[in-house]
Amino acid sequence: MTISQVMKMAQTTQPLVQPQIVSDDLNALLAVLPSRISEPLRRDPERFALLEVILDLGRLPEARYPGREVTLSDLPVTQEDIDFVVGRIGAFGADNRAGIERTLHRISAIRNRSGRIVGLTARVGRAVFGTIDIIRDIVEGGRSILLLGRPGVGKTTMLRETARVLADDMRKRVIVVDTSNEIAGDGDIPHPGIGRARRMQVATPTEQHSVMIEAVENHMPEVIVIDEIGTELEAAAARTIAERGVQLVATAHGNTLENLMLNPTLADLIGGIQTVTLGDEEARRRGTQKSILERKAPPTFDVVVEIQQWDRVVVHENVADVVDAMLRGQTPAAVIRYRESDGSVHEERAPASRPVPPSLVALGSPGSNGARALSRPAAAVPSRAPRRVMQIYPFGVNRARLQHAIRALQLPATLASDLDSADAVITVKNYYRRKPQPLRDAEASGTPIFVLRSNTEAQMEEALLKLVPGARVARSESTAALEEAEIAIQSVLENAGPVDLSPQNSYIRRLQHQLAERYNLASLSTGREPYRRVRIYKPD
Repeated sequence: MTISQVMKMAQTTQPLVQPQIVSDDLNALLAVLPSRISEPLRRDPERFALLEVILDLGRLPEARYPGREVTLSDLPVTQEDIDFVVGRIGAFGADNRAGIERTLHRISAIRNRSGRIVGLTARVGRAVFGTIDIIRDIVEGGRSILLLGRPGVGKTTMLRETARVLADDMRKRVIVVDTSNEIAGDGDIPHPGIGRARRMQVATPTEQHSVMIEAVENHMPEVIVIDEIGTELEAAAARTIAERGVQLVATAHGNTLENLMLNPTLADLIGGIQTVTLGDEEARRRGTQKSILERKAPPTFDVVVEIQQWDRVVVHENVADVVDAMLRGQTPAAVIRYRESDGSVHEERAPASRPVPPSLVALGSPGSNGARALSRPAAAVPSRAPRRVMQIYPFGVNRARLQHAIRALQLPATLASDLDSADAVITVKNYYRRKPQPLRDAEASGTPIFVLRSNTEAQMEEALLKLVPGARVARSESTAALEEAEIAIQSVLENAGPVDLSPQNSYIRRLQHQLAERYNLASLSTGREPYRRVRIYKPD
């Protein structure tokens, strides 16, 4: 089926349930491959399900399908084969990706140490018309939508179809901010899959946030479509756009809303999270501890859609209410939508008993230094069970210091030897800004990343208390230590005499110092480890 036929069918008067129509321009991809590799694919009756073709120097070429791999030739890939493909596609950008003009196919390069290409991944790009039927009412409602899901589940495909529906069917002014030409394909003329939507290309991924702002300031869009919001600057740009009344439709790293709350870089997309200290009376009224977590600002996105499968999504329709409830230890019932084999869309409400992940107990807002505690009624705290050892992968972080911090806090955690086995990643700010490949891989897989401002043990302790599920024990100890500091502060204010607190680790001592400073009192640490403690007194 040609693109023109697909577009003609997609733009006719649409039934209640649209058929899914797929356009993949597969012949355009096969044309850039050597004939001994492309011919077996042309003859394959299941080529419509092809995912990607792998060409690695000195190895047999492979075709990857869902759940299986097929060898395409008995002869290994040569440098001439790789040069043949490179000579027939567009130029590779800073992200080592290239494309074929006016198609959605993506060719990614693997280079050796001298920069020569020694491997290629040719990924099939498909425009699937009709994929947004499952959330079409939300898209047409004008609310900002954030799509979440694992790599390959169809986020970009749904994003592309959303741009087309809003531009063609709703006749809105739509701008697609297209990093790496993922949404609208390679070349200066965008793929017909985005319909009448206009496309702004992004030269390098690090410039995506500035192009987002430029789109609003220069082109007066009603809707902006963005793929993969992944940095603090991009999250800030998204908030700026939303505050100007522009509808946003975007994707972000992470599989679920809980993942997003655990990500200190992207938590601002759902309002950000901050620590608040309640008064004694208010804490008793709520039945919570004095230090609790609250949403910091209105969410950038009104709706979060978790894409579980091509035909199944979980919809959180009021992000503000959902986040507030989760920070109180509750999880409101989400709406599950799924498409049957006949194309009809059904909806059901999931039970509200899904537990909050243990790591949310230690969650804190990026850049804040206050105590981390989840507001949860005492009766709702689960009984203590055997704790699983968490695997943490340090990238650019001093391993010896991190190991010492784990031992000092007595947390159920250990250092992972590789990224694949890691439950979380800890890195330093200057590494995160450069976005090396391991960190991009971690974000793509939804692995939580915590970014330290500096390579100090105090920063590492703070990260561990946020990331490790066992930190709920450390949290109770830190809460008790802060309560002790508050009592001491009241005593100093009333009696003017200095008060020595109980010995604590460096992280908790720092929180106690900050608490004293908040009341305009002086403090200092005295003694030697492990008996070092904070003294609070009135300044001279």
